[in-house]
Amino acid sequence: MGTPSGRARPLPPKERRAALIAATLPLLRKYGRDVSTRQIAQAACVAEGTIFRVFDDKASLIDAAIHSAFDPMPAVEALGAIDRTLPLEERLIAVAGVLKSRLSDVFLVLNSLGHNGPPTPETLRKARWRTSDGHDSDAALVAGIIDVIGEDATSLKFGPQEVARVLSWLVFTNSHPLLSREANFDLQTIVSIVLDGVRRPTEPKAKSAARKGK
Repeated sequence: MGTPSGRARPLPPKERRAALIAATLPLLRKYGRDVSTRQIAQAACVAEGTIFRVFDDKASLIDAAIHSAFDPMPAVEALGAIDRTLPLEERLIAVAGVLKSRLSDVFLVLNSLGHNGPPTPETLRKARWRTSDGHDSDAALVAGIIDVIGEDATSLKFGPQEVARVLSWLVFTNSHPLLSREANFDLQTIVSIVLDGVRRPTEPKAKSAARKGK
């Protein structure tokens, strides 16, 4: 909440840093690195000089905002909040929604920075956020998906890790602005492909043979 002057209330350094990053992210998506510290200060309701009491320069703030955009923890927390009593298909649709939201946000940031072509190895490397214990975003998210699958893993043809990765890559290709132009599936279709494949259901051979013999 702001003060009567319209400025943000005083915050501890860690909270002020987080607030400046949060104010920068929407502007970064819109303007890329051309965003000005004046725009950031206005969005954060602080004096422009406040930015430089927290960050060395604009580049440092932008780098921190980019790093924040790749942070997997909000998505991991969202995966943890999925209702485990729902049927597996509904849980995986919720998982796909979490992944798509995160990836769409990441691609917006990358596009604003000029990475607007098909994903390259360098682009993918930048999108892999490393946690303090050395794990990357891919591993953290896969672990979260495996936890959502839970005991239903016994009903799957493949292991939960493989299922998690297939689901992640299908959502990835349906979230990238260029890759999704040719085939943009909704979340339910993506999960249906993961769980049921692309072939139509067929009758068991014994029933089919019996029907032909009539």
